[in-house]
Amino acid sequence: MTTQTFSDFGVHEDIVASLADVGITSPFPIQSMTLPVALGGHDIIGQAKTGTGKTLGFGVPMLDRVVSPKDPAFATLTYAGRPQALAVAPTRELAVQVAGDLEKAGKRRGIRVLTVYGGRAYEPQIEALQKGVEVVVGTPGRLIDLARQGHLNLSSVKTLVLDEADEMLDLGFLPDVEKILALTPASRQTMLFSATMPGPVVALARRYMSQPTHIRAMSEEGVSDSAIVAAITQFAYRAHAMDKTEMLARILQSEGRGLTIIFSRTKRTAAKVADELTDRGFAAAAIHGDLGQGAREQALRAFRSGKVDVLVATDVAARGIDVENVTHVINFQCPEDDKTYVHRIGRTGRAGNTGTAITFVDWDDLPRWGLINKALDLGLPEPLETYSSSPHLYEDLGIPEGTKGRLPKSAQTRAGLDAEVLEDLGETGKSSGRRPSGSVGGRGRGQDGDRNRGGERN
Repeated sequence: MTTQTFSDFGVHEDIVASLADVGITSPFPIQSMTLPVALGGHDIIGQAKTGTGKTLGFGVPMLDRVVSPKDPAFATLTYAGRPQALAVAPTRELAVQVAGDLEKAGKRRGIRVLTVYGGRAYEPQIEALQKGVEVVVGTPGRLIDLARQGHLNLSSVKTLVLDEADEMLDLGFLPDVEKILALTPASRQTMLFSATMPGPVVALARRYMSQPTHIRAMSEEGVSDSAIVAAITQFAYRAHAMDKTEMLARILQSEGRGLTIIFSRTKRTAAKVADELTDRGFAAAAIHGDLGQGAREQALRAFRSGKVDVLVATDVAARGIDVENVTHVINFQCPEDDKTYVHRIGRTGRAGNTGTAITFVDWDDLPRWGLINKALDLGLPEPLETYSSSPHLYEDLGIPEGTKGRLPKSAQTRAGLDAEVLEDLGETGKSSGRRPSGSVGGRGRGQDGDRNRGGERN
């Protein structure tokens, strides 16, 4: 059987070459489904979650349609340098990731991609818009602010993408999205992607899309949530609040543990856990909505490079983050529901690698865990009461005998968060780095960085 390539879909040869430069030659299932429809200029509703390869599914057609500065037709454009394509994302991290993929794919065509989001100074974004860009990727609040100030003109947009629309609904951004849509031509091509299709998202699609084609994809390899779950070794323990950090510190010394993401439901817990682990000798960093963008990017760079091997994150802050070679996911606090559970643990066990997922279940969370277990058929209906000294914990997770809750000096080999440069991004109103244990700062801005949306819990 012959493997399809991007060339088979008639994609611009420079885009095909740019993708090949970074080792991408064959489309994922979602891309194979999306490309023929999107390249034809039709509207699309794609039901797909992060990790499916959807970015290039909408990104390649978006870039293919753009007239770049290298094209002879660029000189004939009425408003050359005005954005021709727009992608709207719910969070900064997802916006950065999407823009990064578009920059790689559009490199040989010389397509200029600008990322705009709150938490960074306005001036560089305004300067880039004045010089001219072909593609803008941004979060709703900053996009609207730039448009209101007269710096962002969307009247030349031919392609518009709404990525993770259900998350935008959760964060209260749909009214802003409607304002953005109203600033673009009615004749545009619109592509909407969402893991789920709640009523308000369906209503948005009906109002602003023209005879959209529905496309549904699952994971990168085309497998379902249940298959993702089945590919990861999972444990659930009924833990006690006063013992959870000690348990966590011992688990982090399991044999074969690599990069690890720890999830919490609140910003306060994420900050507290990261600080406590650092105090115990681990190379840990936190990422949550009350950190300034510079500190968030510092933590992500340190994690990707291995300077820290433990990242503590809230669900909102972690959206869109895609890091390879994560061996363990630990739910320090039980997820809200089965969707969140799959989204969390799906950060490990990727690309044929093995992964381990561990969930701490508080007494009050037993009913919630019961629903998650039933929905996903995990076979873990009653988590065993577990302490940091429980023999079965050591046996289950390969924790060496005699391990205590502090990393020995001899094992403290990673450079740590402070070894990663903290960039000055000209931001205001947020913490720029680590804070005292458990502190979450003052009344910060929302996850989008421009409005106090309450996107994450305090």
